[in-house]
Amino acid sequence: MKTTIKARTYVQIFFFLFIAAIAVNHGLEETGQGIPFLSAASLHALCPFGGVVTIYQKISTGLFVQKIHESSLVLLYSVIVLALFFGPVFCGWVCPLGTLQEWIGKLGKKIFKRKYNNFIPYSIDSKLRYIRYIVLGIVVYMTAKTAVLLFVNVDPYYAMFNFWTGEVALPALAVLALTMAGSLFVERPWCKYACPFGAFLGIFNLFRIFQIRRNDSTCINCGACGKACPMNIRVDEKKTIRDHQCISCMICTSEGVCPVPDTVELKTGGGRDEN
Repeated sequence: MKTTIKARTYVQIFFFLFIAAIAVNHGLEETGQGIPFLSAASLHALCPFGGVVTIYQKISTGLFVQKIHESSLVLLYSVIVLALFFGPVFCGWVCPLGTLQEWIGKLGKKIFKRKYNNFIPYSIDSKLRYIRYIVLGIVVYMTAKTAVLLFVNVDPYYAMFNFWTGEVALPALAVLALTMAGSLFVERPWCKYACPFGAFLGIFNLFRIFQIRRNDSTCINCGACGKACPMNIRVDEKKTIRDHQCISCMICTSEGVCPVPDTVELKTGGGRDEN
């Protein structure tokens, strides 16, 4: 395993355990059994998407949406800076829900082999991916209108770390269950089709400073990069990856699956041609 990909694995494990520990400790704190050396922050305070949905409320009234903490805005700004340089690294390296889907997907790969992540025809799949922008629009509009974080009632991220508390709405548990089940057939189904924060960060792929680029002069057209992409992006057919679904996981690169050094790389410069 190449250095970058191994580092990504360690980062994913760290953030999954870190956020899980804080979420559990928050629940224990409410019963007076919290662990002293761990933060007792709620999951809402640790979620940068809360910063997205509270922006309108904060600008118009100076107040935060119910349950949203100022830390959400700080995290949002940090994630945006990262996205400006490297794209949605939060999605590919940090998000625990994305990590959980990947782990379940490993089982799906063993069961279905090459069929895994290819059940849905590309012509249909490419259109379904825009649903998450509809979700983003609805969530931001409804939150701005009501000043209440309604998305929590269907949020699988929140349900994943709080299912044991009794505070999670049944729809959120159902969405989490569907996401986990879907991960056996499709790589990161929530990320691809429904995640509003992923939709927001995906926009940065259009103009991020460091782009994933394929070098035509050294490419041997083996197709390994395209086949390995968890988001089904046809990397082998493009020179520069500006697809709104890219999660900057680096799996397609010469640090990942590409057999030729310096062929698929994260780098600056280059023209605007994607094909």
